[in-house]
Amino acid sequence: MAQNNILTQNDIRVVDYKDVDLLKNFLNPHGRVLDRRKSGLTAKQQRAIEEAVKRARFMGLLPYIQK
Repeated sequence: MAQNNILTQNDIRVVDYKDVDLLKNFLNPHGRVLDRRKSGLTAKQQRAIEEAVKRARFMGLLPYIQK
């Protein structure tokens, strides 16, 4: 089964918390992180995205909730 997600298509191996445009692709309209079934990520990629989103929120780059 071929993986067809944004990270593998663009050959992104390290997820950076400062890349807000990339991280916004994995958030729903309410600001919550999408689950693996919707995003199509592997477990390792999902953990990296979640960690990067948490760091970006802490640094003030992403909001905790969307209104």
